[in-house]
Amino acid sequence: MAVAHRRAFATARKAAGHTQESLAGMLHIDRSTVIRWEAGETTPVAYLWPKLAHSLGVSHERLQDLLAAPRRDEGPLSGVASVCAWIDTQTGWKAGTARGKVADRWSRLDVTTVYERSAHRTGTSREAVVRILAEYYGADALYRASFGGKNIVTTIATRPEWLNGAPTTAQYEATGDARRVSLDGTAARAAVERLAEGLVLDIRFTDAQIYRLLGIEDEAVFGPARFAEYAVTSDLLEAELADSLARNGKMPLRDRWLPDLASVFDLPGRLCAGGVATLCAFARPADARRPEPDYALVVQKRSGRVLNATGKLAVVPKGFHQPMTDPRADVAIEETVRRELEEELFARTDVDNTLGETRAADPMHPSRLSAPMRWLTEHDALRIEHTGVGINLVSGNYEFATLAVVDDPTFWTRYGGAIEANWEADGLQLHSTCNRAALAELVADESWSNEGLFALLQGVQHLSGRNRTCVRETPRSRRSPVDNELGIRTSGQSENTAAAEPELNPHGAS
Repeated sequence: MAVAHRRAFATARKAAGHTQESLAGMLHIDRSTVIRWEAGETTPVAYLWPKLAHSLGVSHERLQDLLAAPRRDEGPLSGVASVCAWIDTQTGWKAGTARGKVADRWSRLDVTTVYERSAHRTGTSREAVVRILAEYYGADALYRASFGGKNIVTTIATRPEWLNGAPTTAQYEATGDARRVSLDGTAARAAVERLAEGLVLDIRFTDAQIYRLLGIEDEAVFGPARFAEYAVTSDLLEAELADSLARNGKMPLRDRWLPDLASVFDLPGRLCAGGVATLCAFARPADARRPEPDYALVVQKRSGRVLNATGKLAVVPKGFHQPMTDPRADVAIEETVRRELEEELFARTDVDNTLGETRAADPMHPSRLSAPMRWLTEHDALRIEHTGVGINLVSGNYEFATLAVVDDPTFWTRYGGAIEANWEADGLQLHSTCNRAALAELVADESWSNEGLFALLQGVQHLSGRNRTCVRETPRSRRSPVDNELGIRTSGQSENTAAAEPELNPHGAS
């Protein structure tokens, strides 16, 4: 019966005027994924259902029939099955209880209310979030900077040694996770609500393996974890924080899981997931629009389908640090940066594990690279630099700020037009390192995510530290707008000392 329905799905595709390839292109997936749908091997993940129904010109209910999927109380719930199973285990509920609760809550949610709540959370100003967390944890640990006459404070907790000479190597410890998280009634209700809202908003929940940070000394040490646990524990803190503005500041989940800085920095004692935020800087030659060569800095606005920093400005690529097929070989931060470049800027869908299982033994094998990445690799033109490490107090995530630099302007001439955002971004912006006024305006934008702003400031500082913010050397009077004006200090320095420092002075507590 399932096969007959999948034949009907193929018939509907053809009736809509789509080949397997054209449908895959509209959905930004591989043709092989469509083939597996039609063969009855897999079912589309939850976030794709609305767009798939629209592409085929059918209703949601008809699409369920075509895919032989149950009605609304089951359908895309398959995408959160493993998360629900984890909730059952941690709460002591009977198997299937969480799935039933999510299905019930999903069926009763008012779509308009969910979108309004999401918009409220997205619209929460970074300044308000910083103020709440500074009051909660104390401001001394927070990364701050000044640029363009504006003082900036973020929610990133860091240390001087994590900014100066951040760890550049990583090791993997395949230790069993002895911690057991017990979800009380408040946490379990929040988890169920999060999953139900996620289904309405078409947020991707894929229970892939991720890395958890175990420690940072001379090198970063990572261990294994599952995305399911993160999605219904640490990830809940961001929404709770935004909602607390209308709830007299009450944050029961934070009070339980991250009550103070000691718990934040107790990396082995909690699930500290996270990832990389990479500032991309592409050298560009002068042209009719730009009288001087420069670096193009790429910035994104996060889409509504991502798990966190929804609707915020961020550097790109930005992604979870996680393995593809080999946890030990993939543990280096550079591996995640290269993969995210392929996925988020160079249109490689087969390295996006939210679209389904990875089928290639080595997705980043040279023979599979996109044309832009292959050129960068063959010409040894891509430099990935570690610029800082911090813990984002919003959710307790670790953030490795990195800088991906292409100094050869030939790349931009050949492949600048091939750079495009994937589903994680609502659009891309380009900013010139030779336009001081625009950079100051960009830094001051309140819609930045804190980890994105952290990576931007650290990356710009590293660029200007080599006096190569503009591609070629210019006389001092015509230097890049940020050349020779960037420095770094720690909070151990006095405010009087800071006043005499160069204009960009990021620092964190010791």
